[in-house]
Amino acid sequence: MNRTNQSTIIKEAINSYLDKGVTDKQDIYTKVVDELGVPRPTVRRVARDLRTELLQKIQILQSDMPKVATTSEEDE
Repeated sequence: MNRTNQSTIIKEAINSYLDKGVTDKQDIYTKVVDELGVPRPTVRRVARDLRTELLQKIQILQSDMPKVATTSEEDE
């Protein structure tokens, strides 16, 4: 299995567990390792890549949102 294909399969497995309501990161890693038989560091690397991709998408979607004004004691 090549790296790109393996990463895609791991991302799908991670998303599947998230969709099922699993919220513990270590539990997700363990289940993916057990299900796919890939090394845990590989799962952690792919999870990091997935987080980065999702954060980039969120930033793009938020770019059109108006900025929320925050007030602090210093502003007053």
